[in-house]
Amino acid sequence: MMNKIDKYFVEVNECKTKDRIDKFLADKLSENLTRSRIQSLIVSGDVQVNDKIITSASYKVKNGDRIYLKVPEAVPTEIIASSEISLNVVYEDDDLLVIDKQAGLTVHPGAGNHQDTMVNALIAHCGDSLSGIGGVQRPGIVHRLDKNTSGLLVVAKHDKAHVSLSEQLQRRDLKRRYIAFVWGAPFPPVGVIENHLDRHHKDRTKRTVVKNGGKLAITHYKVLADYADKQISAVECILDTGRTHQIRVQFKHFRYPLIGDDTYGASHFNLKKGYFNDEEEKFITKFPRQALHSKYISFIHPVKNERMDFESNIDENGPDDLLCLQKILNKNETPC
Repeated sequence: MMNKIDKYFVEVNECKTKDRIDKFLADKLSENLTRSRIQSLIVSGDVQVNDKIITSASYKVKNGDRIYLKVPEAVPTEIIASSEISLNVVYEDDDLLVIDKQAGLTVHPGAGNHQDTMVNALIAHCGDSLSGIGGVQRPGIVHRLDKNTSGLLVVAKHDKAHVSLSEQLQRRDLKRRYIAFVWGAPFPPVGVIENHLDRHHKDRTKRTVVKNGGKLAITHYKVLADYADKQISAVECILDTGRTHQIRVQFKHFRYPLIGDDTYGASHFNLKKGYFNDEEEKFITKFPRQALHSKYISFIHPVKNERMDFESNIDENGPDDLLCLQKILNKNETPC
């Protein structure tokens, strides 16, 4: 973990072209600081070149420059700590946490919700153990889950861990697997969905598949099981990218929307008679959230340099609603 005040000295002796100072330092200090963090330190006057304060990130370094950079003590966050929100912490050390998030919990404060989020709970849980992510004492959210998606995610406690995990996410060394229950039976049963996603032109809170522009989204999928004459399937999804609502949007576009997804789901779906009783059919068709669970996460520990693997299986310690759904689909005699 970084000390409260860290100082770095870098001498430029291999500059072949005139690089911007923020890019040069980001390359040199990539294990500890992000480029955006370095830019903020430059603006705040914490970077000197040849004993002169530099306040422009566009300053071009040259051979012989002696650069001093100071990382001041992190300032307290303005986010309110909340010990009333429960957290299922499956792993924790000085550098990171792995959380098995419950459905219904928003990850990060945003418009309309500044207190009842996972970050509020993490600040209360971690207390003084948090270092300054971007100069503020708060947990570092490396990747997010939608409010009504359950399952595993990793959280950094300090800048070095945040940088390492974020880079692993970009390199696809941070691996994630989800299980989704969808309407229909995707064909072929094993494949890759690759397209571009962007904000919906009418509803900016939604995402949609676009032909031009947008961001590349890649999901590998495999049908694990199908039920009731292929009316419903359990699908494993492995993400190469992590776009907002990626699995939900892609399977909607693929014409196999997720069960319970009010935003991207089917507007109406009638189950064939004879497979489920009235109570079971009502449970399936009125499922209270998108049937999506982050069941596996794997990454290289940013300090120990060891690969770590975590699983949250529905039939062992997964959420009750998905366990009940799975039992109904498997025709368990006492499903819920």
